[in-house]
Amino acid sequence: MSSNLVSVHTPPPLSNTPKTTPLYQRIYIPTHVYTHPSAILLELCTSTKELHQILPLIIKNGFYNEHLFQTKLVSLFCKFGSMNEASRVFEPVEEKLDVLYHTMLKGYAKNSTLCDSLRFYNRMKVDEVKPVVYDFTYLLQLCGEDLDYRKGREIHGMLIVNGFESNLFAMTSVVNLYAKCRKLDDARKMFDRMPCKDLVSWNTVVAGYAQNGFARKALWLVSDMREDGQKPDSITLVSVLPAVADIKGLRIGRSIHGYAFRSGFENMVNFSAALLDMYFKCGSVETGRLVFRRMSSKNVVSWNTVIDGLAQNGESEEAFGTFLKMLDEKVEPTNVSMMGALHACSNLGDLERGKFVHRLLDQMKLSSNVSVMNSLISMYSKCKRVDIAASVFDNLKGKTNVTWNAMILGYAQNGCVNEALNLFCTMQSEGIKPDSFTFVSVITAIADLSVTRQAKWIHGLTIRTNMDKNVFVATALVDMYAKCGAIETARELFDTMQERHVITWNAMIDGYGTHGLGKPALDLFDDMQKEASIKPNNTTFLSVISACSHSGFVEEGLYYFKTMKEHYGIEPSMDHYGAMVDLLGRAGKLDDAWNFIHEMPIKPGITVLGAMLGACKIHKNVELGEKAADMLFELDPDEGGYYMLVANMYASASMWDKVAKVRTAMEKKGLHKTPGCSLVEWRNEVHTFYSGSTNHPQSKRIYAFLETLGNEIRAAGYVPDTNSIHDVEEDVKEQLLSSHSERLAIAFGLLNTKAGTTIHIRKNLRVCGDCHEATKYISLVTGREIIVRDLQRFHHFKNGRCSCGDYW
Repeated sequence: MSSNLVSVHTPPPLSNTPKTTPLYQRIYIPTHVYTHPSAILLELCTSTKELHQILPLIIKNGFYNEHLFQTKLVSLFCKFGSMNEASRVFEPVEEKLDVLYHTMLKGYAKNSTLCDSLRFYNRMKVDEVKPVVYDFTYLLQLCGEDLDYRKGREIHGMLIVNGFESNLFAMTSVVNLYAKCRKLDDARKMFDRMPCKDLVSWNTVVAGYAQNGFARKALWLVSDMREDGQKPDSITLVSVLPAVADIKGLRIGRSIHGYAFRSGFENMVNFSAALLDMYFKCGSVETGRLVFRRMSSKNVVSWNTVIDGLAQNGESEEAFGTFLKMLDEKVEPTNVSMMGALHACSNLGDLERGKFVHRLLDQMKLSSNVSVMNSLISMYSKCKRVDIAASVFDNLKGKTNVTWNAMILGYAQNGCVNEALNLFCTMQSEGIKPDSFTFVSVITAIADLSVTRQAKWIHGLTIRTNMDKNVFVATALVDMYAKCGAIETARELFDTMQERHVITWNAMIDGYGTHGLGKPALDLFDDMQKEASIKPNNTTFLSVISACSHSGFVEEGLYYFKTMKEHYGIEPSMDHYGAMVDLLGRAGKLDDAWNFIHEMPIKPGITVLGAMLGACKIHKNVELGEKAADMLFELDPDEGGYYMLVANMYASASMWDKVAKVRTAMEKKGLHKTPGCSLVEWRNEVHTFYSGSTNHPQSKRIYAFLETLGNEIRAAGYVPDTNSIHDVEEDVKEQLLSSHSERLAIAFGLLNTKAGTTIHIRKNLRVCGDCHEATKYISLVTGREIIVRDLQRFHHFKNGRCSCGDYW
């Protein structure tokens, strides 16, 4: 509307009729108004632009002063979100009808803030406009959207004062408000007080329970609903299916599917999408695929559900293929589609496909969406390109807590511990309050660093911020202390937790396992099975079998592998098969391990064959080792560690010509041996040592001390194992062994700490047999406890013994 339109054509008062006169007596609308083209055009109007084109026709024909047109104009401006122009029509009207007020209030509720809407409602009271029930439902809906419980209660009170307490529509809105504000007790109380209930009110309370995590109560309400004579419709089912997914109630979900089929809801797009989501979240991937194939009409939500569902169930290759098919069928992807595709790329670790999605984001101008960018940061981090992830992070405007968390976790996952901690400090300095996910990410980084001082610092910070009560933060702390070698502290923290999740039990069981404490791990698993609310999952059994493997509990490991499928219905994954091969192989049952591989229902992967190869190296079985290596290298692993396993296996058998061939093959492939690296903390700094390195400021002192220490441990009975080295003199062999990274780190720790102090070492590779033997003697002659965390487990050396019992 032009700026002078209202001032030039200000409508005069309709009449001097008192306002108390009934509406039908106060309004006279000539018959020709209904049939005039301008009235018809108003009904067909679809935008503010079209409305401005029609206005001159309305004014020219003298209809602007008609209350019907005034109300219609206000309604349309509100519908198109133009509240300023709606007000310019509303304000000049001298004799405003109540319906005009109600229309304006609806417009404020739809297009403005709760405060603006309440301000206009108060004006209505001043102008003595009698409210109608819809005024309150609009305001209640707005309170629900803002999660403003206090103002919602006030409006509920106004509703009662105005006599609408028994109005079905009004009370349904009240129930909806309390449900959205997570006040389920209040919602249920209001619902129970309703003298009569219709399908909408039942759906409202069912959705309230379902959306607030009370899945079982939501399902019970559906049962009550049917007893009350109300037949669930598609809205009921769409509301309750997420609740079924939350409790993994596949059997219930199938019953709902059957009911929907009989009721004719199966082909409704929204219901089908909810059904797809339920099946995928319940792990029934094949049924989810079938439902999707049978859908006669697929919208973008359906495609998104399948892409994300497949990725969440480990079918990431198919998930990405579905994304490409969606593009081929000209379905325009949304932000959710892109996040699903990026999730699949993350799981696959496929950088090239991740970059393809990134280019697509730029082309479709979706790269301004923060949630999508968070997924992009996570994808690059999981694809080992944390540098690109950091670049995306730095260039992103409007960072949320999720953004900071994704980047901190990305650094942690890539071993960039200092960067993760620095970013955490930057986050706090910029006034961004860390949440539970932030702390979990930081704790994960510190767990990887395995520094007790840092562990105590972050634990103290969680206590000061009251985050230590969060089950996920507390679980991360348990895992961190276990990975820092403080297994007793981890258990003390575990025992004090008021709430435990399945991942909490898994973390503690895994902690015991990596410390070689198989018996406590199995005892804790027995305690877990007695907890009615906790059900072991695939990670639980992986931790249990690994604990058995580290402690030589072969029969127990076989029993739990069998129990996993027969009693709990959990299908073994490749990791479970790898753990079983490791269990049998470590115990020297190489033939059993080899037969186990050939009896597997799936083709053995790299982890399975790698475990077999490692066992053959330990027990010097070259024949089986070569067979495992041939199968392993057919899979073309790009990890040089497997080639080094073969080389070391040949070296232990003094097959030096074959050692040379393996190393030549590595050179041709461009693969390199990962250099041995050990870390030790001293005076708030982490000192890093590489095998044979001399660049540390204390190098001369360290090597001199090692020479003296070597004499002492030889006098105590240590005999160097030089069988893995050839082509050099015996004294040179011993010198090479004594310069391994863990020896340098141990020597540094002994030189720079007081007597009685425990030395904590972290190594990036498996401890070699000679260093393991030497460290036992070092702990004996120095009277120190030395804790070494290698690639696979912890070794606690004390008084000439190791906690692993020489079984690792």
